[in-house]
Amino acid sequence: MPNVMLRENDKGELTLYVPKKDLEDTIVAIEHNRADAWGGELTLADGSSFIIDVMPGKPDLPITVRAKRGEEA
Repeated sequence: MPNVMLRENDKGELTLYVPKKDLEDTIVAIEHNRADAWGGELTLADGSSFIIDVMPGKPDLPITVRAKRGEEA
């Protein structure tokens, strides 16, 4: 499970960055995006996904979290 960084880019879009692979892409869907639960499967613009633990609300960004690769689209 790699560490990934979640942050907002200059356009205000949420992005996911994997430092060891030098991969950064825009997050287009979040499985749980509510006031009481945030996280789960994060789908990237290229169709790939990463799964993070669900948090009790949207975190302050940037944040580094552990993630595992999800299913390929």
